[in-house]
This record gives sequence, structure tokens and C-alpha cells, in this order.
Amino acid sequence: MTAISSPTIHNFIGGRWVRSTSLPGLELANPATGEPLGQTPSGSPEDVDAAVQAAHSALGSWRSSPAVDRVQYLFKLKVLLEEHIEELANLITIENGKTLAESRAELRRGIENVEVACGIPVLMQGYSLEDVAPGIDEIMVRQPLGIVAVITPFNFPLMIPLWFLPYAIATGNTVVLKPSDRVPFSAARLVELIQETGLPDGVVNLVNGGKSAVDALLDHPLVRAVSFVGSTPVAKYVYSRGSASGKRVQCQGGAKNHVVVLPDADQETTTKIIADSAFGCAGQRCLAVSVTVTVGEATDWFRESISSAASSLKVGDGLDPATQMGPVITRASRDRVVSLIGQGADQGARPVVDGRAQINGHAGSFVGPTILDGLPASSPLMEAEIFGPVLSVVHAGSVEEAIAMIDRSPYGNASSIFTTSGAAARKFRNAVSTGNVGINIGVPAPMAYFPFSGWKGSFFGVMHAQGRDAIEFFTDKKVIVERWPREWSRKF
Repeated sequence: MTAISSPTIHNFIGGRWVRSTSLPGLELANPATGEPLGQTPSGSPEDVDAAVQAAHSALGSWRSSPAVDRVQYLFKLKVLLEEHIEELANLITIENGKTLAESRAELRRGIENVEVACGIPVLMQGYSLEDVAPGIDEIMVRQPLGIVAVITPFNFPLMIPLWFLPYAIATGNTVVLKPSDRVPFSAARLVELIQETGLPDGVVNLVNGGKSAVDALLDHPLVRAVSFVGSTPVAKYVYSRGSASGKRVQCQGGAKNHVVVLPDADQETTTKIIADSAFGCAGQRCLAVSVTVTVGEATDWFRESISSAASSLKVGDGLDPATQMGPVITRASRDRVVSLIGQGADQGARPVVDGRAQINGHAGSFVGPTILDGLPASSPLMEAEIFGPVLSVVHAGSVEEAIAMIDRSPYGNASSIFTTSGAAARKFRNAVSTGNVGINIGVPAPMAYFPFSGWKGSFFGVMHAQGRDAIEFFTDKKVIVERWPREWSRKF
């Protein structure tokens, strides 16, 4: 087991670890054991300004460094992440609660983004055209924006920072990272590894805290862009306040993801994949399935098979290799999930598997896998992001009816269909109103070289995280139109 090296949480500013000037913030505990881990700072405008000023001091020399030189630090970071993957996975599990296997998988997806960002010397290239008019050439180049703020959530303590940070620094920007105040230790260890690469001081800075730190980043005049992942209400707030300050903003919000199961779907495989999607990471994934829509004859067999799968999952400490599902992040989150299960039951859903029974006997923030069958369409839970291991099973008479149900959702993060019919799959993928779509896939997470899409209330902005969208987001386009008359050239 990897222990938390120190309960004291510092900021990293200008290449040095420094104490926060702010008041104490959240008391942190291991979600599986309740063991105290430390206390995060609340964050202050003074802390944020010091980090931004350090980023500003480093910006001039960093942005003028050749792209091929900037990515050398990312090559070193990839090697360090690979070497420390078990240590980092343990750290994620201790402060977040997910299983070791899930923590390792998170790191693999984060490392993929480091690998893609190493291609910046090609990805950042512009284009040109000679003789757009007689004797006139035109060139488009991409240049770094400047200082970028990265604000990340608790559910993927390292993967989501790595959605943004590698692309931002590879394109010549400097960064202030503000991790979730619920999981500060993984981000701190990531920054320690970045420091080991020899990256110049001030290129990456770390500030801990809550809302006060976020507001200071959104308002700071030197911050040019903000990348954010979190709930939809907070995403709206960050997008509105950051945009009002003239910043470029991308905000990934919440989700209410649906999967549609047709009668011809393979029963065993479909059940396993949907169970993994609904209950993996204790349901605390923005791509976790929250609602299964069974069509026609799929209703009877799926209800039975998914109930059996949910009941058989071993819930416990994520450090135990036998554990298949860990706790939710805090006891307050657990209590919220339990309350929502109760609301669903009161509104007419039948809890065919009731995770509330698994709360007793655990010191941590555990709630077991839950299946709510027959949740009414009028229930507020059909639109609420539960963010816990709760799967609602509802029923439709056709693919078209299922698609219409998804269209009514205020979210548009992801949806999937399970079928052996190519025609049904094609109809679904073309018509469904979500940014990420799976065909016989439970978690349609894009690879690092594709954008992590999202529609409707699940995304605010234009350019998404990862891949080419990341290059577009973190750079400004400059167009140069030039003429060199022949008589001028003869003078030299």
C-alpha cells in the first residue's frame, strides 16, 4: 500500500512547494475506511495570483522554445508515469475509492494523452498558399494563447488533468492546475513527477482550494483560457463567469447516459458490459450508464440478468484485489445517493436490487449496486445525475421510442445501443442526440486522438478535450499576408 507521504497539502508555484496563505478547507478521509488523510486549503486569490504571476514569468521563454524541445519533457513524463503506475494507482484508490484495476485503467488513458501531445511538432503546424494574389503569399500559424487554468473533478484525479495539461504545455502555454479539493494528493504527485522531467520553473503550477480559488482564476486578467470538468450547474457557472471575463472556456458538464437494449442483443455479453458501465467506479463516471431502455421482449430477460449481475458484485476496499466495486467519494455523497434511491421507490420504481442494505457494517462511504425497475417517465430522477451505483431500467416499444426518450433528456454526453442488427444500430447512431455513441459498447470513451464530445447540457463551449480539438483550443491562429516586390529584393 502506498501511504500519503504527508497530510499537509502545499501549492507548487514557480518551481517551489509553498504553504497556502488561505484558511483550512475540507477535512479529507479515505472513502473506504474513513481514515483521516489531511485537510485541503480553502484557496485564496493571493495563492492564485502568485501562481499566475509565476506562469506569466515563465511564458516568454517557454512559448519561444521550439516545439520539438517542449515535447522532450513529455517523453520523459510518459516514462515516469509508466515507472510509477502502481504507486499512482494506489494513491488514486486511497483518496478516491475506486478499485486498483480502475485506477490503473485511468492512468493508461491519461498516458495516452501524453503520447498524443508528443506529436505537437506535426499537430500544431499551420498552412500556407503562395500567390493568393500576384506576388502575395498567405500563411496561417498557430501560436500559444498564454496562461491556461485547468480545473478538474474528483472522479478521475489524474486522467482528467492529463486531458488538458500535456496539450497546453506542448503548444507553448503555461498552466495553473486547480485539482478537486477532495483529491489533492494524486495531482501533487503528478506535479512532482513533472518536476523530475526538468520542466522549467513556472511552466506548470498547482493551486489547491475550492470556490474562492476557482473564482480567482476565472477573474484573473492574465488567464487566457479555462478548461473545466464537473457537474452541469458548476460548468454553467464557470463558462458564464469565465466568458464574461473574455476568456476562452471549455466546460464538460454532467450526464444522464442511456443504453438501449434490443431483443436480439447477446444476453450474456450485454449484461456484463452494462453492469460494468453502471457500477464501475461506483457509478462516478461521466460516461456511466444511468438508464437502460429495454425494447420489447428484451425487458424480461434483461431485468433478471442485470439483477443477478448487480447482486453478485463484491463491494469493498479498492485496495483489495477481490473487490469489484469501491465506495463513493464521501459519506455526504453516499447519503445523497441513498436519498435518491428512496425517492425513486416513493415515485413508483421497484428496487429489485437495493444497495442501501450494504451501508451497515462499513466504516467508509459505501452504497451497493442498485436496480430501480420501472421508474416513471415523470419522475425527477429521470433527469437527475445521481453519480452513484444506481441503474434505472425503463421500457419502450421501439427503437424510435427509445431515441425520443433520450432526446427529452437535458443531457447529451453519451448513449449506447446493444443489438445484432446493423440497420438498428445505424438508425440509432445517426439520430441519437448525444456527443458520444456506443454500439455494443457500455462506456463509449473516445481515444486520446479523438475529441471527448458532449452535447446539450453536458458541454459548454466549442472545442472539446483531447486530440485535434485540444490543439485548436490551446492555440490562436495568426494569418500573415506578405508581399515582396521584385525591385525591393534587388536592393539586397
